[in-house]
Amino acid sequence: MPENYPLPKYHFSVDWGGTKIGFTEVTGLDMEIEVIEYRDGASSEFIKQKMPGMIKTSNIVLKRGVFTSDNEFFEWWNTVKLNKIDRRDITISLLNEEHEPVMTWSVSNAWPTKVQPTEMKADGNETAIETLELVHEGVVAKSE
Repeated sequence: MPENYPLPKYHFSVDWGGTKIGFTEVTGLDMEIEVIEYRDGASSEFIKQKMPGMIKTSNIVLKRGVFTSDNEFFEWWNTVKLNKIDRRDITISLLNEEHEPVMTWSVSNAWPTKVQPTEMKADGNETAIETLELVHEGVVAKSE
C-alpha cells in the first residue's frame, strides 16, 4: 500500500496473554496530559502559566465474540482479590496486509475491572458479543 494513504483500522491484533481469539473492537487507547495552571501573586502579567502535569488514560475496552469452552478471561477475572491481582502487559497492534505491525500500543500492568456478557434477544440474529474492560498504568504508542 502506498505510504500516502491512511492506514485502515479493521486489521489488528491483541496479545492479552490468553487465547488467540480475535477481538472485534478495541477502544480506550486515548491519553491526555493534564494542565497545571500557576500564577505568582506578584506577577506583573495577568495570565496564568500553563505546565504539563499528570498523564491521564482511559480504561481499555475490548469486544469479542463468545466462544464455547473459552474461560481464560474469566479465569483471569477470578484472580482479582483484595490487593492481589494478576497484572498483565497487553500489546495492541495495527497490522498491514502482510499481518505485520505498523503501529503498536503497549499497555502496562492491566487487569480486568468489568465484564459485560452478551445481550440476549429471542428474535435477534446477531453474534453473541461480550465486552471486557481493563484498567492499566500507562500506554506507550509507537509507529513501526
